[in-house]
Amino acid sequence: MFEDLTDEQLVHKVLQSERELVAARFKLSMQQLENTSRLRVIRKDIARMRTEARKREMAAGLARDALLGQHRRSFTAEQRAEGTAAAAPAKAEKGGFLAGIVDKLKGKETP
Repeated sequence: MFEDLTDEQLVHKVLQSERELVAARFKLSMQQLENTSRLRVIRKDIARMRTEARKREMAAGLARDALLGQHRRSFTAEQRAEGTAAAAPAKAEKGGFLAGIVDKLKGKETP
């Protein structure tokens, strides 16, 4: 399942899944999560990916979480899994809420 991914892709997928898990837990606490079984699926996927990463580390003679340490810096919040609802707005709002306010204050308001 995750064997065909490169090390970097695998680490990015782990980090994205962890972000997704945090978001799902937050929705659960706000009673907005419709499918609570999704939490279990995400946790198990993270465990599978971490197991694959550990297999690769052991095969290469690396320390525990070495792959995570190597590729963590290249992950950005905009690298979301394709098909998620949050993927489109994250790319569309590049500057976010405060960018519009800063532009208005500087007189650079765009129509």
